Amino acid sequence: MINESVLLESRSLRASVVDRTDVLDRVKALSLLPDGMHVTTAMVAAYFKVGIKAIRSLVLDHREELEAHGYRVLTGTELSSFKELSGIQSHTASLALFSRRAVLNVAMLLRDSEVARQVRTYLLDAEYIARTQPVDNSVHREAESLDDRIDQRITHILGKTVVPMFNALIETSGEQRKELITLREDVQRIERRLVQHDVQIRRLQQAQEQRPITGVMASIDAMNWRKFEEHVAGLLRRDGCTDVQVHGGSGDRGADVTGHTADGRRVVVQCKNFAPHRSVLSGEMQKFLGASKVQHRAEVALYVATCPFTREALAIAAEYGVTAVHRGLLEAWSAGARLQVLR
Repeated sequence: MINESVLLESRSLRASVVDRTDVLDRVKALSLLPDGMHVTTAMVAAYFKVGIKAIRSLVLDHREELEAHGYRVLTGTELSSFKELSGIQSHTASLALFSRRAVLNVAMLLRDSEVARQVRTYLLDAEYIARTQPVDNSVHREAESLDDRIDQRITHILGKTVVPMFNALIETSGEQRKELITLREDVQRIERRLVQHDVQIRRLQQAQEQRPITGVMASIDAMNWRKFEEHVAGLLRRDGCTDVQVHGGSGDRGADVTGHTADGRRVVVQCKNFAPHRSVLSGEMQKFLGASKVQHRAEVALYVATCPFTREALAIAAEYGVTAVHRGLLEAWSAGARLQVLR
């Protein structure tokens, strides 16, 4: 198994596991900003139970590595736009933001934090299992189901059989009454813990099912604009579209990719590989609306972006029949889901 000290010292090793951000939630919940993707320096410090100065010092020493995994500092118009969209009240001239991958990167660098140490332990354990013990998912699901049945059966026996038995004994006992009451309280305490354990397990399973597909958006974020357009064109072809062409460049007149659905409808796509903290604004949506519907006579208009859309932009898209493929929907589409509008 990989030694923790090697992880602290090896940047290449850290880079190889930085997508496994699920381990953060195994240790404790990581609170995110309203955009659902970032945290501030103060939030990172609170998560690891260290001072803000410790995080800033770590950033100073490893800024290049952290920036490669999503750390950035917003200033000027970018900061103003982010504050407006996220609802953050701050009068500072700059704002440092960490992505989940950057937070995990911090955990692999922060030595004097018990929380960071726990994250590294979970990370190394998960990596060891992934490398050495291929999992049969059907067997794994059966084992989980068996564990659930055992926990539920024990809880049922304690609540329906053991506790009533103690109640009957207590009513008829004399000298042992106090001991029996104490034993009954112990049994009831175990029953409550089993119920709490079952609730926690179900919450963790739901969180695991809802967690984004690891690595999909990381690979898309690394694309330049041309590769991103080719990626979107590939998704259209995968989903049955024909005559798919990538135009791109300054002369595309608002249509980066065009084609036809399987049933013959004309598809016009605008592709924007913006930074995740940005948003597609209403003016940008209006511009595409005119180009796609008027100039290109689109029957299916797709605005595909690696970031969210403002509420105003979404309202315009909904009113005029443009499908806004935001970051989350793009991730699902890239991972194999099919856009409803293409069916």
